[in-house]
Order: sequence, then structure tokens, then C-alpha cells
Amino acid sequence: MATPLENSHETFPTSDLDGELNPGANRQVQVDPISSEIAASKEQTEAKLKKEREQKEAMRTLKSAIIIAGIVAAVAGAAFAITKKLKEK
Repeated sequence: MATPLENSHETFPTSDLDGELNPGANRQVQVDPISSEIAASKEQTEAKLKKEREQKEAMRTLKSAIIIAGIVAAVAGAAFAITKKLKEK
């Protein structure tokens, strides 16, 4: 009578015992290609989003600077106009 392990068509892959017990000595690193593609894709997406956020922040800063400069110019113009009117009287 056969045991369940003998009937099984699926077996565990062999392992590198020395590499498992001494990971510092293992020079042959095995990379899962699907996982590395997913990680690379995620990193690229995050970099793209970060770049877009930085660009939006730069535009927001520039917009704020232009608005503040316009307000300062308007206040300065109003101050000159008021001073001129007061000098005329």
C-alpha cells in the first residue's frame, strides 16, 4: 500500500541547507521575477506620484507668490493715490 507522499505528484523543491543556515555566505541570490516586476512597477508609480505632487506644490507656491505680489502692488498703489489726494487738498 502506497503512502500519500508516494502518490503525490507535487513535491517540495530541494533546498540549499548551507545557504539557509548561513545566509551571509549565500552568494547566489534567487529573485522571484514576478515579485521584482511588481516591486519595480510600484516604485515607478510612487516616483511618478511624488514628482507630480512636487510639481503641483511648486505651482501652488508660484501662484501664491503671484497673488501676494499683486496684493502688495495694489496696496502700494492705493497708498500712493491716497497720499496724492491728501497733498492736493
